[in-house]
Amino acid sequence: MARQLRSDLALVANWVAPGSAVLDLGCGDGALLAFLQEEKGCRCVGVELDADNFLASMDNGVEVIQQNLEEGLAMFADHSFDFVLQLQSLQMVQHTEAMLQEIGRIAREGIVTFPNFGHWTHRLAILKGRMPVSKSLPYQWYNSPNLRFSTIEDIKALARASGFDIVECIALHEGREIAMMPNLFGSLAMLRLARHAPLQAQR
Repeated sequence: MARQLRSDLALVANWVAPGSAVLDLGCGDGALLAFLQEEKGCRCVGVELDADNFLASMDNGVEVIQQNLEEGLAMFADHSFDFVLQLQSLQMVQHTEAMLQEIGRIAREGIVTFPNFGHWTHRLAILKGRMPVSKSLPYQWYNSPNLRFSTIEDIKALARASGFDIVECIALHEGREIAMMPNLFGSLAMLRLARHAPLQAQR
């Protein structure tokens, strides 16, 4: 029986080509990687710090490494994966730009998802003088694991500056795709990124 994925993970899975080598940074319980292994024949590796999620990933049959992403990704060789996933964890790392550059070093494509700080409810909360709390940002300012707060346009600009082309960008709100004014009405953003081709390869 095929695994059921929540809507954002299903979209990510749709972007990953069958048979790909996939590295997931912050893989959680490994449900997505297990799906990619079983349904699309992918070779998958996860990195996860949380002990419970680490064990859950192993139970899901996923090869997983328990490590803090802040310690770096030197154990992965250049161009060793087709896709690197970083799903709702990019905003939790201290060195965001360096992390994106590492994604570009390791894989030809990256898929990142993150809460959109530009959502209208967040803007309204700030206008009222308070830091926003919502389904996509469910923490108070003093106990949030999020170190970076960005909008869709912020991450797109950083991705381009980090050497990526933006292949696709989707904004979601409560599982539904937002087509109109995504930076205002989307609470979760999804970017599919492709590393710039070397100049000699473009000739």
